[in-house]
Amino acid sequence: MEFNSLCVLGLGYIGLPTASSFATQGLRVLGVDVNPDIVETLRNGDVHIQEPGLRTLVQAAIRSGNLRVGAHPEPCDAYIIAVPTPIQEDQRADLSFVVAASQAITPHLRRGSLVVLESTSPPRTTEGVVAPILEKSGLRAGTDFHLAYSPERVLPGQILRELIENARVIGGVTRTSAEAGRDLYGVFVKGEIILTDATTAEMVKLMENTYRDVNIAVANEFARLAERFGVDVWEAIELANRHPRVSILRPGPGVGGHCISVDPWFLVEAAPDLTPLIRTARQVNDGQPQHVASSIEEALRGLKGRRLSALGLSYKAEVDDLRESPALEVCRLLAARGAALATYEPFAPTATVQGARTAATLEEALRGAEAVILLVDHKSLRGIEPDAAARWMAGRFAFDTRGVWDRAAWKRAGFDLHVLGTGQRDG
Repeated sequence: MEFNSLCVLGLGYIGLPTASSFATQGLRVLGVDVNPDIVETLRNGDVHIQEPGLRTLVQAAIRSGNLRVGAHPEPCDAYIIAVPTPIQEDQRADLSFVVAASQAITPHLRRGSLVVLESTSPPRTTEGVVAPILEKSGLRAGTDFHLAYSPERVLPGQILRELIENARVIGGVTRTSAEAGRDLYGVFVKGEIILTDATTAEMVKLMENTYRDVNIAVANEFARLAERFGVDVWEAIELANRHPRVSILRPGPGVGGHCISVDPWFLVEAAPDLTPLIRTARQVNDGQPQHVASSIEEALRGLKGRRLSALGLSYKAEVDDLRESPALEVCRLLAARGAALATYEPFAPTATVQGARTAATLEEALRGAEAVILLVDHKSLRGIEPDAAARWMAGRFAFDTRGVWDRAAWKRAGFDLHVLGTGQRDG
């Protein structure tokens, strides 16, 4: 199939770069978002997301005349739904944005159109939720119009490269729907495009992130065991990984982002009787911020009134994404337990935590602090000079949750350095 026009619903971390990539390849693209601030920002030539190269790509797409932004969809050859699917308090998927996007497309749907759902969703969402809504147009999915699911599989910080180069799975409600999806994404995707059915494609995305979540949970449990047994988990992992068939991941303060920390719950929701391991892994990782906060409280022999500096709030290094960030949860817990907390996030300097003070610079965060806590291993935070920290701080306590600070250097600077996953040996 040949496509000339495309509507992308949702201009977030996936929708905006996707829309811009299609536009720079010659398609007439309408980007739609219900947030008026996002629409206004893009119309003014700015971007609301920090991602390497994205500003340049978006501006090129707009200058080409191929990318427009607005609040409502219009008739197009194809539609991509890339809206959020957040997790609710009961750990079930909130599909309200997917439902609203599908409803917005329905009046404009025409024979031969293609609709692709990219939002991460529980199995059977494409066939069981999206298709019935679209079929209210009077057209049948897979017969009168094409319907497919194609999960995003990119890493924040490398989105633009991975959108193009990564293999892409496209699952159709029929084979011809999958082939239509292949023809659309083939406009800019250079990686292999693999066709399957819609539910398999949904499952693939959830399996990828669940696999990582379960393995991170194992690493976090190893860290807790090491603390109890007087072992250095970082050394133990390094040694264990010398085995040719072992690759243990790194522990940390928890798991965040809108993928790994959320997607496993979609499988638990879909089949609670078949997913005890996945549920337990999620509970381990969700409980890791509590473990970190308690470890800091124990090491300091109390938190009430203690002046602490927490470095890093994003869910992973080198990004500004705060969604489901375990660092944020650690900070909330420390503040709730009475700590006088200052936070510093170099990629999102205005980010706030209830009960804490936001520092605009590293020096501001550290000045007068009794203790410093590394929560995110941004390059700029990994490379902090402990002598400089000592000059600014009032105390000499440091807690490294990422296992990256030079232990000898911090100790030479007079710090009592604690590292997550390192226990004290008896005797």
